[in-house]
Amino acid sequence: MRVMNHPNVVSLKHCFFSTTSTDELFLNLVMEYVPESMYRVIKHYTNANQRMPIIYVKLYMYQIFRGLAYIHTVPGVCHRDLKPQNILVDPLTHQVKLCDFGSAKMLVKGEANISYICSRFYRAPELIFGATEYTTSIDIWSAGCVLAELILGQPLFPGESAVDQLVHIIKVLGTPTREEVRCMNPNYNDFRFPQIKAHPWHKIFHKKMPPEAIDLASRLLQYSPSLRCSALEACAHPFFDELREPNARLPNGRPLPPLFNFKQELSGASPELVNKLIPDHVKRQIGLHFAHQAAS
Repeated sequence: MRVMNHPNVVSLKHCFFSTTSTDELFLNLVMEYVPESMYRVIKHYTNANQRMPIIYVKLYMYQIFRGLAYIHTVPGVCHRDLKPQNILVDPLTHQVKLCDFGSAKMLVKGEANISYICSRFYRAPELIFGATEYTTSIDIWSAGCVLAELILGQPLFPGESAVDQLVHIIKVLGTPTREEVRCMNPNYNDFRFPQIKAHPWHKIFHKKMPPEAIDLASRLLQYSPSLRCSALEACAHPFFDELREPNARLPNGRPLPPLFNFKQELSGASPELVNKLIPDHVKRQIGLHFAHQAAS
């Protein structure tokens, strides 16, 4: 937490140890205050029998991917428990922050990790298959589940056990091929599943759903971890183009939270990707800013 500094990651203000009367040692973390969680925002719309306006789905998911792009590339951290309860939202500015890094880990290539990690509804299939050498793409799967939940108003894969979780995933994605199982966990041999065809994505979401949202969901929720797009690639997806418009505003007419104040997360990105992520109107502002600085 000390090494992380990003607009879409909750910041650590202070930490201290304390002991209880029975000499148990506790580490206390003091975080910045953000009043709402994504879970409560979803509940608000569900209770009112409403769908979340698509502009908020775009705004929230974009910031989730920006936070993930930062933690995955700069400190090299995998969150490992991304879910609506661990995503904070400021109801006034609509700024989003990833929180609760209690399960997070810096993944090291070739080093084994526990597979029993991440809350069930958001658990990537390779974890259910017992993979121990997974990558940050487990967070991308979780983000895909969150995207579907913002659109549907309820979890996409509400499994009641690990096996039931897999059943829910297979009902949507179809039965994984042998090759896909090998991509998830090369050591998994117990391959016996009923043969089920994939359910078309456009039938899972309602008819008014923009095709870009369906396309993004299909790129995130892939069996093969290497086929899922990266967090930064997700930010550049056409689903978020509306946020890059020069006159983009919140529904109440107020400005959007800062979306293009990129930090080191762009350092390894291709020039094409960087070009797509920073809109022309922002490039012009940055150019003017540099010109003013140079002049002064």
